[in-house]
Amino acid sequence: MNDRWIDLHTHSTASDGSLTPLALVRYAAEKKLRAMALTDHDCVDGLDEAVAEGERLGIEVIPAVELSADHPDGTMHILGFFVDRRHEGFCGRLRRLQEARRERNPKIIQALQALGLEITYEEVIAASGGGQVGRPHFAKVLVQKGYVSSMQEAFERYLKKGAPGYVEKFRFGPPEAITAIHEAGGVAVLAHPFTLYKDHSVPLAPLLETLSQAGLDGMEVIYSTYSEEQARYYREQAERYHLLPSGGSDFHGAHKQGIDLGIGRGRLQVPFELLEPLRNRARTYPPSL
Repeated sequence: MNDRWIDLHTHSTASDGSLTPLALVRYAAEKKLRAMALTDHDCVDGLDEAVAEGERLGIEVIPAVELSADHPDGTMHILGFFVDRRHEGFCGRLRRLQEARRERNPKIIQALQALGLEITYEEVIAASGGGQVGRPHFAKVLVQKGYVSSMQEAFERYLKKGAPGYVEKFRFGPPEAITAIHEAGGVAVLAHPFTLYKDHSVPLAPLLETLSQAGLDGMEVIYSTYSEEQARYYREQAERYHLLPSGGSDFHGAHKQGIDLGIGRGRLQVPFELLEPLRNRARTYPPSL
């Protein structure tokens, strides 16, 4: 077991990863990670299986989630670590988000068909393997049918925000997402802040000030695609606003090519020392009744 490295951003077939929760934890054990967090999108369905397998293999699996939050300029995702996956109120909020996905998916099909792409919802459901359907599954079908050559091209041409096949869905506002995580006993961490603004020259300071006042606990300062300059900037901003540092690969398996568990694009290293401050902060948020 590697006593140094962890990965706090991973996905399974419960949302939009290609590995089942069981297979994901086994892969983390093969990679000799000391701990990992399963952070499926708006979903905790894979956590029971993942945590149990982690206990069997001797690798800590942090129960976690990645919530989509409303942000008009770009994309905001907030990670929740150490959440109570059986918290009634929290699970109710997740069901609302999952319903929003189900409402959006047929609209994406309609948008793609209007562009002349022969794609059915049944094909997308099959691509999901029975888990929660998300945009990577639409992308997978587009690749399979030869409309694009890669998942990345599918997003760039059709599925990313602003593309002709993109459809908006309901999201909680950032304060509500943060509160939901706290009420479930978790710690709220801003994921990959470079997605917040299409114009990367926009300063983060005003938004981080607002999020900090809303109770944000941390920020992802180590990530697969960060340049050294980005990593340094995000760490400086985290320190400025007293946000705990976090890091992860954002591993999706075959659904995100070139990103491997624990090492990202080959150089990612998230030290175990980042985990304990996050765990200690979570202890200050006992799950509400």
